[in-house]
Amino acid sequence: MKNQGEFPATSLLAAALVAAVVFISAALATAQTDSISSTPATITFHTLVNFSGANGADPGRPPIQGRDGNLYGTASNGGAFGKGVIFKMTPKGALTLLYSFCPETGCADGSTPGALTLGADGNFYGVTLDGGAFGYGTVFKFTGRGTPTTLHSFDNTDGRSPGDKMVQVGDGNFYGTTFYGGNLKECVAIGGGCGTVFEINSGGTLTTLYDFCSKPNCADGAAIFNSLALDNGNFYGATWGGGSADGGTIFRITPAGKVKTLYTFCDDYPFCSDGDNPIGPVLGNDGSFYGTTYQGAAFNAGGIFKMTSSGTETTIYSFCTQLGCTDGLGPRGGIILGSDGNFYGPTFYGGTNSEGTVFQVTPAGVLTTLHSFDGSDGYYPIGGLSQGTTGVFYGITPVGGSSGDGTIFSLSIGLSPFVETAPIAGKVGTKVIILGNKLKGATSVTFNGKAAAFKVVSSTEITATVPRGATTGPVKVTTTSGALTSNVNFQVMP
Repeated sequence: MKNQGEFPATSLLAAALVAAVVFISAALATAQTDSISSTPATITFHTLVNFSGANGADPGRPPIQGRDGNLYGTASNGGAFGKGVIFKMTPKGALTLLYSFCPETGCADGSTPGALTLGADGNFYGVTLDGGAFGYGTVFKFTGRGTPTTLHSFDNTDGRSPGDKMVQVGDGNFYGTTFYGGNLKECVAIGGGCGTVFEINSGGTLTTLYDFCSKPNCADGAAIFNSLALDNGNFYGATWGGGSADGGTIFRITPAGKVKTLYTFCDDYPFCSDGDNPIGPVLGNDGSFYGTTYQGAAFNAGGIFKMTSSGTETTIYSFCTQLGCTDGLGPRGGIILGSDGNFYGPTFYGGTNSEGTVFQVTPAGVLTTLHSFDGSDGYYPIGGLSQGTTGVFYGITPVGGSSGDGTIFSLSIGLSPFVETAPIAGKVGTKVIILGNKLKGATSVTFNGKAAAFKVVSSTEITATVPRGATTGPVKVTTTSGALTSNVNFQVMP
């Protein structure tokens, strides 16, 4: 494989820098000028946190909103023992260190923490890329205070180096991915592995659903960076490498572990006009999936793709369309669906200062650069974005800022407040947390128009039960000041 082995999970930044150098000259040489959409009426960017080692360093994923309206996240390094931290941050950027990993020899609690997921029980569930009983990473539960509970330690045969958010279905199991590992003999023999998809319950029982590279020459793909997308009871994901041209794949996997490869990138290697090294996908409001490719596309600088559920792929935007790649270069963090139906994400390189950007792209492929980093506010953003229920986006840079150890930033373009649910899918009767702001005095909660029983817990949290007769669609909360609609459809499972 030409890609999978180049990106050890603990050295993503260094690897990305190398890859950027490899293809930047080609991208710059072929770049053309072109027009992109006008920017939103207001763009407000703030550096909220400058990491400095003691409070964390090298964050890899953006923080997510908790039940109290604050943001919770991790930094891969730093803290009391230099092995990463869990933190709480107010929307204005006041940071509180909640836990430092690796207080004991051997890092039995894990090290190099990745993304957090808010569970339906109100606890946070997360992963570490390293540490644990065998040194290959962990899955943990964190109440928001005290010491995390290690639910599972990976042993390489069941996966290695999980990094991104797990997805919970209903109030039950979580589904996640590992970049390395697996039980295939040819993978274990070389001490690496090709990655897995796993299922784990809140008690820590883990089941490996699929080992990648199961097909000859890794035709089914290898190595997964991003979390899974859920649609109609199945999961969709991307492998960084593998496939017939080793440019990565998009796959569908059932909860029972049956995998189907939907699309293989870089079929016209070495040109890779459809992209190379995909990240994503995410489900759009039109029922199609959207994601990014780190390399390839028209100028070998990465692109944004759209794919139907049956596997028809279209590149809707190629980066480095503008002279000097001021529109960005090498999207390394994937994209998220914003509450306005557009997609948002970072590019690792490019922009006015060649140190990365944040962009908006419509489903039709019209791209707007929202911010170009200059180093003082961080640079080389990875890990994607998150969106708080106030409408504000949050993201991280792994390096740069006042101390060079990375930053947390916010970006507002004037989007309206909304509500979001945890989990994003469940059967009738599932208990759901609804996050928002100014929720006190709420008079109704509906799931795609069907009234639900609910309880107002605080100004930032409502609990509700998926009502009988509910179908997939938006969740709406009616308050004294108006209606708030969920940013994504809640999926009602059979």
